[in-house]
Amino acid sequence: MVCQCKKGVCTAEKGLDLAPVAGIISQYGKEPGSLITMLQKTQDVYGYLPAAALSIISSETGIRLAKIMGVASFYTQFRLKPVGKYLIMLCQGTACHVNGSKDIEGAIAEELQIHDGETTEDGLFTLNNVACLGCCSLAPVMMINGETYGRLTGAKAKEILRDIRKKEQAGEVE
Repeated sequence: MVCQCKKGVCTAEKGLDLAPVAGIISQYGKEPGSLITMLQKTQDVYGYLPAAALSIISSETGIRLAKIMGVASFYTQFRLKPVGKYLIMLCQGTACHVNGSKDIEGAIAEELQIHDGETTEDGLFTLNNVACLGCCSLAPVMMINGETYGRLTGAKAKEILRDIRKKEQAGEVE
């Protein structure tokens, strides 16, 4: 992808301010083996890795874009698309699976009208199935922005999501 940026503002990604990328590159770009650090810092700024930022990292560091994309798509910590304000990580590990995680996934999909890897139209929720959250004694379990919810049922999962949406609409959260 060729970056279509003017004066540090990306026109390809809806006015995205890419100025922070220059600072990240100047701080880490000369250090050998710093690609993962640059990607982490970039994701810290934007919440994901914008294509335009990756293009700038490539052109400024000389690292081929194919290599950058290979690293970014290999590690699950990196996201190539924006995520919702609330990232739902639904465990699909063995304990959760045998205790009904697929039913929980169905309830979440029904409530939010999204599936694994998708974000609600309002940008509030993103659903990601994960291999294991390490909370087997609470199975089935999900985490939302680091908060763990265990011993779920479909109804309980829907109630949690409705409570979050209700608080958002009332302006009770940041």
